Amino acid sequence: MKKRKITALLLGMAFACGVCAGGCGSQKEEPQEEPQAARAVTESPKSDFSNLNNFTADTLGKGTFTQENFADKDVTVINFWALFCGPCIAEMPDIAAFEKTLPDNVQLITVCLDGEEAPEEAKAILEEAGFEGETLLGGDGDYQKVFGEIQYTPTTVFVDADGNMTGNTLIGGQADLAQSYGDAINGALKSLGKEEIDFGNLS
Repeated sequence: MKKRKITALLLGMAFACGVCAGGCGSQKEEPQEEPQAARAVTESPKSDFSNLNNFTADTLGKGTFTQENFADKDVTVINFWALFCGPCIAEMPDIAAFEKTLPDNVQLITVCLDGEEAPEEAKAILEEAGFEGETLLGGDGDYQKVFGEIQYTPTTVFVDADGNMTGNTLIGGQADLAQSYGDAINGALKSLGKEEIDFGNLS
């Protein structure tokens, strides 16, 4: 991934972030009648994003992550965030707590969009939040396509075992993250013909 393009994109997103309480964007946002964080799910068809069928990404732990890492999970939750995005960092403890409750057929990973520029800062934020899952940085193939399609942070997408986008996309900070993520995961599982999860009985 070319760092010049990434840096330009992220600078644009940071500038547009401004005073937006629910999330940060890379384009001018229309006036809103309600706070973005109050909307549990922003309707965003899965076709808005490319599928992740063929890619290689670097992890914050200096490993690699590919489409093969989706194969043994029914659903993978992917949270895109950035170091400049206050709402992203504010909800990270909730993401960390939710990740620990997931059953074996679901995983949650994050993508730090500007993490290549400051990996130690990203690592510190995640450690403080208690997040123990994988965090991806730069990558190639389909990963780079999706990276370029992200216009707002945080954005959370859901993919199946083959890396195909499924269910709704969550855009902006979530007022009740566990409820929003749980509903979106079950929506994805239902669309795949899989058994839904009773999150109320998970700890």
